[in-house]
Amino acid sequence: QVQLVESGGGLVQAGGSLRLSCAASGRAFSMYAMGWFRQAPGKEREFVAAINRNGGRMYYTDSVKGRFTISRDNAKNTVYLQMNSLKPEDTAVYYCAARPGDVSTNEVGYAYWGQGTQVTVSS
Repeated sequence: QVQLVESGGGLVQAGGSLRLSCAASGRAFSMYAMGWFRQAPGKEREFVAAINRNGGRMYYTDSVKGRFTISRDNAKNTVYLQMNSLKPEDTAVYYCAARPGDVSTNEVGYAYWGQGTQVTVSS
């Protein structure tokens, strides 16, 4: 079992930055690939970024490439999402998720999810 708790969301103006954190409790954090997903009002949840177990491979959806950076600290059982140059269309609830084994950009296989943190970008 892995429990995930996101933090760092909030209200920011367009062009600003936020850093989301996801703290994991439970066993063997380093055995899980980690992902960030988001869900905007009236839309389906979508993939944002993912990182493999040792932090050597990262994947991003096209709309955030060059603006968002995913990273992890296995010693602290935490995964981060640094979000720069934020746009109003980035407004959503952001979820972190843990996937046993290899990394994936598909939410299928992510077995554990946090409760989400709201990110609102004003124009």
